[in-house]
Amino acid sequence: MIAVIDCGGANLRSVSYALENLNIDYQICKKKEQVINSSAMIIPGVGAAKNVMNNLKKQNFINTIKEYKKPVLGICVGMQIFYEFSEEEDQKCLGLIPGKIKRFNKNNLTIPHMGWNEVIFNDDSFDECNGYYYFANSYYAEINKFTFGKCSYGNTFSAFVRKDNFFGVQFHPEKSSKKGSKFLMQFLKQL
Repeated sequence: MIAVIDCGGANLRSVSYALENLNIDYQICKKKEQVINSSAMIIPGVGAAKNVMNNLKKQNFINTIKEYKKPVLGICVGMQIFYEFSEEEDQKCLGLIPGKIKRFNKNNLTIPHMGWNEVIFNDDSFDECNGYYYFANSYYAEINKFTFGKCSYGNTFSAFVRKDNFFGVQFHPEKSSKKGSKFLMQFLKQL
């Protein structure tokens, strides 16, 4: 069973549909006790870092996430909170990956970055996932040693990060059609 964390403002319905379409058993979790018997965890995206962190604190999920030893997938803001800090409302995050999340500079860009964009993976487990994915983000993670997939929008940024059992994607696999389904299946092979 996959634990899908309800951290408020999250994209629960789309993630649920994506897992149902793949015939994956999941449970939407509002309490840390519900995560105990899960084989993986998904922290969905959509929302602001501060709101997500406040909800995780209220539900006592912070240490549960940090101490979880099985695969964890953070989607969009779910990935961003893996970092130490987000410029979005000057928010301290989980600190699982060093660095901070930055806001895109306007520089003739439309913010938020919305729509389909190409992701190039450099992780052997995900090489077959190269292609176009759906994005909806105003903030991004710079390229770092945990970057295993990148995308360009004004500058090149981390589209897929991986550290230990933590996997994070800036894009929305649940809204990315066949490519998104393929990515989710590759993630589930990590179990």
